[in-house]
Amino acid sequence: MNDSTINTVLFDLDGTLINTNELIIASFQHTLDHYYPGQYSREDILHFIGPSLFDTFSAMDPDLTDDMIQMYRSFNHEQHDLLVTEYETVLDTLKVLQDRGFKLGIVTTKIRDTVLMGLKLTGLEPFFEVIVTLDDVQNEKPHPEPVQLALSKLGSDPHEAVMVGDNYHDILSGQAAGTKTAGVAWSIKGEEALLKHRPDFMLKKMSDLLAIVGAD
Repeated sequence: MNDSTINTVLFDLDGTLINTNELIIASFQHTLDHYYPGQYSREDILHFIGPSLFDTFSAMDPDLTDDMIQMYRSFNHEQHDLLVTEYETVLDTLKVLQDRGFKLGIVTTKIRDTVLMGLKLTGLEPFFEVIVTLDDVQNEKPHPEPVQLALSKLGSDPHEAVMVGDNYHDILSGQAAGTKTAGVAWSIKGEEALLKHRPDFMLKKMSDLLAIVGAD
């Protein structure tokens, strides 16, 4: 199945373009071990991947939210370059899409400073015309606002776009904004978890996207 009407591709960042899973897990573990020693396992932490830090930590203790976010981000930035890599075929896929004239954007729940760290480390920054971060919106994914903002900045209509992500937040945000959606099978939460939310496409590797949008 392909869709030659697509001219715009929006990507989540963490767990989609770059492998930040171990960095995220380590950052949560470091923070939670400080505030809640021995209470959270690796399996527990997997559920925190996707929502914003504010949503996760405020649900634990509203009074400590800012302190926990600060500790998380401090550790995350210190360890960033040691633990972050790009996924297979991502760079080559982005090169082809850019060469074929596709409009490319990132829609993420991370703050801009952290996003730019990841893009610069992996050499992916030059491919994206638009980057929508947590700093840019009132409502984060799964609300449609971040996807809608990216489409507006790119001058794209929803029916011309696909939102690619590793989490149900990405799928629901794209669906609510009216785009096609694509899940990635390398999601740390598993392919089956994404399929429950009925994405239009499922990528086994990023280069599968090229056939879907007619760029192969």
